Amino acid sequence: MISFTPAAKKQLNEAIEPHENVRVAVMGGGCSGMSYSLTIDTEVDEDDILINLGETRVYVDPHSAGILEKTTIDYIKTLQNQGFVFNNSKANTTCG
Repeated sequence: MISFTPAAKKQLNEAIEPHENVRVAVMGGGCSGMSYSLTIDTEVDEDDILINLGETRVYVDPHSAGILEKTTIDYIKTLQNQGFVFNNSKANTTCG
């Protein structure tokens, strides 16, 4: 199961409108062969897995859910950058 830190939940709640959902996915590409995607979406597929974060609904397709199992999504904000960070304990390699 994917988990979200309090900072990530807060940022998602502030970023989306009531009729919008969040979609988390894994896509081919990137320096380690896969890249993570977090987007705002209004469509839901019947096979999607729902993660309910209170006000925010997060959907994950079954393929991505298997890869993202035990992943924690955080939101960081520093002087140099800000954004969502995927901490996947199952990842063998990551990009620098």
